[in-house]
Amino acid sequence: MTRNISRLSTRTEEQYSLGKILSIWALAAIPMGIIGWVITPALSVGKDPLAAASTRIWALTVGLIWQFILTMIIVRREEGDLRWAAIQRRLWLNAPLDPKTGEAQPKLWWWVVPGIVLFAISGIVLSPILGSIWTSIFPFFAEPPSFAFGSILESPEIQAQLVGNWSFVIMMVLLSVFNTFLGEELLFRGVLLPKMNGIFGKWDWVANGLLFTLYHIHQPWGFLSGLLESIFFFALPVKRFRSTWMAIIIHSGQNIFFLFLILGLVLGLA
Repeated sequence: MTRNISRLSTRTEEQYSLGKILSIWALAAIPMGIIGWVITPALSVGKDPLAAASTRIWALTVGLIWQFILTMIIVRREEGDLRWAAIQRRLWLNAPLDPKTGEAQPKLWWWVVPGIVLFAISGIVLSPILGSIWTSIFPFFAEPPSFAFGSILESPEIQAQLVGNWSFVIMMVLLSVFNTFLGEELLFRGVLLPKMNGIFGKWDWVANGLLFTLYHIHQPWGFLSGLLESIFFFALPVKRFRSTWMAIIIHSGQNIFFLFLILGLVLGLA
């Protein structure tokens, strides 16, 4: 029994090579790039703005579901099973740990509060500024008008179409769940970050944030602002407290706000 536990512990602590890190990154990034720039435009030809936006959302959700499947495949191969204990251990789905003692401390959960607030401020204040700077330097990275989901929702015609459209709410819930929890965060912070120290040392959280930024080739207009957010609001809290829940909660804050906005439109409260 001792020998089996030792073998499991060693397997859990093994670090990835650079090639393996980049391979897993590619398995996430390339499908999303193809979905965003090839499949979605092809499927959206001739559709009205809301239908085209819905097509893009459904397609990207499929890409995020693939990331969840990829995560489970990796956990199964490395841990030998998909029991909750194995998933929780491998993906750091535990309570935040004190950086000094390594023990779980309930008070550490409070760190998500400033994280959510600062992330929101960054999204409202810094992201538009950094996005404008980025696309002024690289205009070919600018967001196509047909991709600008926020602008589409501002249209009175689109808002009228959304009233009573509960299928749209279901679609957005699925996107949100696989975006900030079962897809991106489990793969990048749960699978990759714990295995990047062997290559990147104490700067593994910075490298993780950079990889996560570059993964967004399906929306490159957000590279500059995304780099800041990925490093300091997602990777750093997870690294410091060895808990993927920190990034999941902070990252999900914006989606919860957006879901309430969508719910208001569907209820005709806008």
